[in-house]
Amino acid sequence: MKSNLKIQNIVATASLGTKVPLVKLVRSQANTEYNPEQFPGLVLRIKNPKSAVLVFSSGNLVCTGTKSTAQVKQVILQVIKQLRKIGVKVTGVPKISVQNIVASGSINMALNLNELALTLENTEYEPEQFPGLVYKLNEPNATFLLFSNGKLVCTGTKNRAQLEDSMKKLIKNTKAVVKVKK
Repeated sequence: MKSNLKIQNIVATASLGTKVPLVKLVRSQANTEYNPEQFPGLVLRIKNPKSAVLVFSSGNLVCTGTKSTAQVKQVILQVIKQLRKIGVKVTGVPKISVQNIVASGSINMALNLNELALTLENTEYEPEQFPGLVYKLNEPNATFLLFSNGKLVCTGTKNRAQLEDSMKKLIKNTKAVVKVKK
């Protein structure tokens, strides 16, 4: 059984190591949203690659919407470029930490979600509420949404290796359930 996971979103953080004047940034950039009464961060939208970056006055950044770590780096460099235009001195390249990867794909087999819910540990399945089964792996840390047609969403991994490893474990565990049934 082959997986065909496609990364849909990466959430990554970085620290610039310097304070950022958010009011000055929002006044200089059209692609921003800042409502400090609602939320302490400023949302900076990047067109290419399409993403959004939360910028905090502490200099911490949260990047969402990219589909690769190369794109994350590209976005962070664009943010730094925009900050330099308003006089923020960023020295060096900030260390980027991937916090979460969301991927979608399929295991190319129909799944009996009732059976999986009864056989596998760490599952949640309430078909009246939601058509997917939630399956949590501890090692590597990953959460799957599984659908009866074999389609899936995986979240919680931090790199491609963990993503592939969690997929292998999912396939192994679902195959074991199918074998038990026969």
